[in-house]
Amino acid sequence: MLKKNQSHMTQFLLLGLTSDPKQQVWLFTGFLAMYLVNVIGNSVIIAAIQGDTHLHTPMYFFLSNLSLMDICFTTVIVPQMLVNLLTQRKSILFIQCLAQMYFFVAFGITDSFLLAAMAIDRYVAICNPLHYTTTMSRRRCRLLVMASWAVSHLHSLIHTVLMGHLSFCGANVIHHFFCDVQPLLTLSCSDTSINEILAFTEGSIVIMSPFIFIVISYVCITRTVLRVPSLEGRYKALSTCGSHLTVVILFYGTIISVYIRPSSTYSVTKDRVVTVIYTVVTPMLNPFIYSLRNKDMKQALKKLTRRTE
Repeated sequence: MLKKNQSHMTQFLLLGLTSDPKQQVWLFTGFLAMYLVNVIGNSVIIAAIQGDTHLHTPMYFFLSNLSLMDICFTTVIVPQMLVNLLTQRKSILFIQCLAQMYFFVAFGITDSFLLAAMAIDRYVAICNPLHYTTTMSRRRCRLLVMASWAVSHLHSLIHTVLMGHLSFCGANVIHHFFCDVQPLLTLSCSDTSINEILAFTEGSIVIMSPFIFIVISYVCITRTVLRVPSLEGRYKALSTCGSHLTVVILFYGTIISVYIRPSSTYSVTKDRVVTVIYTVVTPMLNPFIYSLRNKDMKQALKKLTRRTE
């Protein structure tokens, strides 16, 4: 199947964000800096959580997995983009393009399921605190993470296999900075109706089901918090949710605007800008969002700093 496609199209050209050499220099510098901040920041979060026994709790277990996913998520895209900006070599082999799409989708969906797991953790901690230890046991937390990985990779495999069945016999120019689903579908000379239907139905379910869990969790959390008589008590309960809500809004706000809509509304310029936000900017900001207003993380980071001195 892949051989048949490759006989028509062996490689694609990724146009990237701009063709202006001057802008490419600034883009290379900017994206390299953001990528390094992302990798270093999230690695520090993982190291701090692993090194502090006080943070060996479900919430921080999910956070360390989210940080790992953020590193993987951007590593699938940014290094290839930096090479293209630096060398002006914009070509990518067909099989490499499919591989990039597979891991991009898999890691992105895993991110969303981990955010849902963190919302469930906050729901149990605030709404059912007496049952928190038994409900969010280490075994269940590991099962949630393993299920997130399994569902995400199965979802990505289905879409990658379907993409591999398509023929690409026309233009080979991708108006994007990486191999995403929608830009590839627009280049195919085959009937893409099955791909689009599956993306809009199964894809919507996989993307939206974690979001629905998050919304339901926070509706229940809000109802519980409103029953707390003191303002101090309400603030204390909600303070553990602020960072998570910020990341959810950034992540889902951009993803829904790109993927949960018909391909006829696809806009090259708009989608590239929005995609930069959730593939590069949001993963870079996550370590700051989760650490700046979190006393436990600040203490763990101080301990990590003292150990490395």
